[in-house]
Amino acid sequence: MKKLFSLLLVAVMLTACVGIASAEISPELIQAAQEDGELIVYGSCEEPYLIAAAKHFEELYGIKVQYQRLSTGEVQAKISEEKGNPSADVWFGGTNDPYNESAAAGLLEAYEAENASHLLKDYYRDPDGYWYGIYQGILGFMVNTEELERLNLEAPKTWDDLLKDEYKDLIWLSNPNTAGTAKLVINTMVQMRGHDAAMEYLVALDKNIAQYTKSGSGPSKNVGVGQCVIGIGFLHDGVYQILQGYDNIGLIIPEDGTSFEIGSTAIFEGCEHENAAKLWIEYALSPECVELADDAGSYQFLVIDNAETPAALQAFPELDPTKTIDYDFADAKANTSKYVNDYFEALGAAADDRFKTE
Repeated sequence: MKKLFSLLLVAVMLTACVGIASAEISPELIQAAQEDGELIVYGSCEEPYLIAAAKHFEELYGIKVQYQRLSTGEVQAKISEEKGNPSADVWFGGTNDPYNESAAAGLLEAYEAENASHLLKDYYRDPDGYWYGIYQGILGFMVNTEELERLNLEAPKTWDDLLKDEYKDLIWLSNPNTAGTAKLVINTMVQMRGHDAAMEYLVALDKNIAQYTKSGSGPSKNVGVGQCVIGIGFLHDGVYQILQGYDNIGLIIPEDGTSFEIGSTAIFEGCEHENAAKLWIEYALSPECVELADDAGSYQFLVIDNAETPAALQAFPELDPTKTIDYDFADAKANTSKYVNDYFEALGAAADDRFKTE
């Protein structure tokens, strides 16, 4: 009777305090998570969103949250080294390919989330529950329109345009050793062109790259100030920079096709606070979490049916998430590591100190 009363009390408090979507979470899971008492999160989204999500989870459930912002590549490397004994419990945000690689390596724990019923498409989750999507972002180009005008250059419209001699040392991309964004670029080229043609393309593109940043959002942060003239990355990162006052940034969806990321969340295999981690997944798939992104300056498209996409995106109708290729997640899951290795092998000596890891 005492246990039943406790569960009923949790349910009543949840309904009263945290809204309908969270009330769909079982009281038993909430109680078990609260008994864990702590949660450690590695976040690969932008830090303001990570902080907002972690603090709100702590407020909702009274579970102490520690968090650290790391790129997807850094998280993947860290949990690979710690296999079976991870130093964190959950992964939050960042593009999907490193999640797929980690799942294939046995580094993620499968969990069937109740709130996954709100996902808009089947491919917004791993079929076996190793990861769940929380947002979608479009891969494209961000350009400094003032610098292009000063240089008397037109903005690139296609991936092939990026190979023009006139763009030498004007383009920034991220480092596929540390950034999931760059891994997605490699996978996208393979899926659009075929393996060998993709490697040839990426080697040709390298001749115009000035710098490979550690983080996928690195190029976007340098376009407005003019240090980077053409940045390859997710266009919502460009939206953030524009809304910070950099109205000299143009956003381009390549006319010859592009792909998209699914920003994801997952539980680490062997984590210490398993029930708190499961509760985090339910929370991450609720409006209480994903709608924090808007105020935190993360302007991605949301992927659940009971949350509203950030209003800021209404000012950018050209960012149509349907204008993307039919991305082959199964191929990416099976072959991303191979394709990255093939890429660096194709570059050879060109894989130099432009590839930043700090």
